[in-house]
Amino acid sequence: MDKLKMQTANKADENFKKLAAMFPNAVTETVNENGEVVRAIDKDVLMQEISCKVVDGNEERYQFTWPDKKKSVLLANAPINKTLRPVREDETVPTGADSEGKPYCSTGSVDFDTTENLYIEGDNLEVLKLLQETYLGKIKMIYIDPPYNTGNDFVYNDEFGIRNEEWNGISGNYDADGNQIVGALEKNTEANGRFHTDWLNMMYPRLKLAKDLLRDDGVIFISIDDNEVHNLIKNCNEIFGEQNCLGIITWAKKRKGSFLSQKLISLTEYCVVYSKNSEKAYLFGGKAEENESQPIIKRTNPMGELRFKANSVSTKLQDGIYSAGTYGEAVNPVILKNEIKVKNGIIVSEFVLNAHFVWSQKFLDNELKKGGRIVINTSNFNPRAFRVYDDDNFKGFGSFVNGVSINGTNEDAYEELDKIFGAKKLFDYSKPKNYIKELIKSGTNFDKDCIVLDFFSGSASTAHAVMQLNAEDGGHRKFIMVQLPEKCDEKSEAYKAGYKNICEIGKERIRRAGKKIREENADNSSLLTPNSKLDTGFRVLKCDTSNMKDVYYNPAEYEVNMFSRLEDNIKEDRTPEDLLFQVMLDLGVLLSSKIEETTIAGKKVFNVEDNYLIACFDSDVSEETIKAIAKQKSYYFVMRDSSMASDSVATNFDQIFATYSPDTVRKVL
Repeated sequence: MDKLKMQTANKADENFKKLAAMFPNAVTETVNENGEVVRAIDKDVLMQEISCKVVDGNEERYQFTWPDKKKSVLLANAPINKTLRPVREDETVPTGADSEGKPYCSTGSVDFDTTENLYIEGDNLEVLKLLQETYLGKIKMIYIDPPYNTGNDFVYNDEFGIRNEEWNGISGNYDADGNQIVGALEKNTEANGRFHTDWLNMMYPRLKLAKDLLRDDGVIFISIDDNEVHNLIKNCNEIFGEQNCLGIITWAKKRKGSFLSQKLISLTEYCVVYSKNSEKAYLFGGKAEENESQPIIKRTNPMGELRFKANSVSTKLQDGIYSAGTYGEAVNPVILKNEIKVKNGIIVSEFVLNAHFVWSQKFLDNELKKGGRIVINTSNFNPRAFRVYDDDNFKGFGSFVNGVSINGTNEDAYEELDKIFGAKKLFDYSKPKNYIKELIKSGTNFDKDCIVLDFFSGSASTAHAVMQLNAEDGGHRKFIMVQLPEKCDEKSEAYKAGYKNICEIGKERIRRAGKKIREENADNSSLLTPNSKLDTGFRVLKCDTSNMKDVYYNPAEYEVNMFSRLEDNIKEDRTPEDLLFQVMLDLGVLLSSKIEETTIAGKKVFNVEDNYLIACFDSDVSEETIKAIAKQKSYYFVMRDSSMASDSVATNFDQIFATYSPDTVRKVL
């Protein structure tokens, strides 16, 4: 049997192999500072391979760099020996009371055995590494609201060249309860000579890892303000590719500003949008049907007739230039007076003024002649552009318009939290649910059964938005929230209300929001059946050190007494379910997978996703147990090394599987 590696992949090794396969002539060897011969890539040869002219010496070139950039790349690629440990609902403890005086629980899971949502506590860089094997290329949409680097907020302090255990020991990062403490070393003030550098070194490795998790048609939305928007765009251009920038949304974050400010009054923030592959990513994707709410001109309709209903919005700005769409409350609505029929182009009457979409008549006529479609989305949201597509390639209705206010402001976000918790100012700088909901709608409309990731989860607005949107459109989107268990200030309202860290606030919000959503949909039987698509639960996982002792990773460094039983290579405080989840990470099994626990011949056996993975971590496993497991014909079987009851069982192990399930992949830890 093969031994599980039980650690994340070394991405530097993987990248080296890819380069070696593409450019074998660039592979070389060199001597490091210790006099050892090590592998290397000849950068001059590689530069020549990707250049269309002769490369001779160092030349000035366009580039974006900063101190420690190479180290941040190394940080993204370096492996870690960490794991994610499950926290079930029966391990929760009451830590406070809601507005009605009822105790709430703020540490454990909700519907652990049935939910497909995840809430992960830990440093998001470490968590992103742990998710690489399992969720590589599986995430449809990422939304993050990272620190804006305003001079008053905090950034992750990723120490280069120091082991995590050493750093935690000297920095005072954690209190006695394991809560993350944000101290002076993490606060990034403008007086810091590395003000932009520290922020870039925090963002670069996380975005680099996030890109790998995205599907080919995946998109990422990143909230930011004026302080770092320019650096973020350069960062994303390098990681995702400039050609994959889908645009920048300008969001009206508040209704009014301070007129005492010495600077320009800023009422807006930005949301930078990138795709994994712009040719495959569609915002507002989804197949449009020919109905009253989505009129279509298409190739199969030779007359090219389009009907605008009364009370929709269309505009003639000047002779030969027309516009059509629907406007929400954020902009002054304009109403089409009468129903209008359009044939072979845009032939209109009774248009009103002051609309935003402007296409010339000539352009529309030319597009129609090409055999495309013109789609006008008349939903009650905000303006959607004309989109012209060929029948075989039609993917969407329209997109956001830069400068248009998406529903929700920061004031709305505060009000939402106040209503949920029955208390004020529990969390600062949360994004409004409706704002994130519209982003999720645009990024996942073509696939409502996908995964949405937020690795700066904060108050869990993204999880709330996912559940709300699923309730509205019948989708089955799953969320993965990642948040550092940053300790709440003892003077804060959150701490006074009983919340020790930010994770407790986020998890409690999901609980309360999920309960409210289910109550609001109590009459919708299709959403609330036992097999309901409306999933308001979440499985809590905590990032921790590996379940395995150091001897597991470096056996040659430990002396073994051949006359005594081998020392157990698993830490004493770890449970069989802890081991199961580390195995799932190692084998690439989704962490939301269905898990059934059974007993075979007195031994605890886990069955994951209907025989995809079977695991038994008990000791003294008998031949009876092995035979029963083999008969289930799982794809994987995992057990502890040297856990068989006798030498006879070990001798017959391979023969038993050869007889009953020869294709089962057997692994040990």
